[in-house]
Amino acid sequence: MHIGWEGLSRVFGCIIYVEIKDDKIWLERDGTEIGVASELVAAGVPKQDIILAFHAPYKRKFTEFAVG
Repeated sequence: MHIGWEGLSRVFGCIIYVEIKDDKIWLERDGTEIGVASELVAAGVPKQDIILAFHAPYKRKFTEFAVG
């Protein structure tokens, strides 16, 4: 979570949001520098089990990952 203040504005939001649906890992939000998908692949998760859900469905086919 990113929580706090930036000047006079309140900041509150998820940095990472992941769901597991239909035996796939859906990355809904990834605000990290290194990338959660890269970390999952490095840990041995096949790319076909990872969906970059923060991309529009029509764009997912242009990634190396599952389309959902």
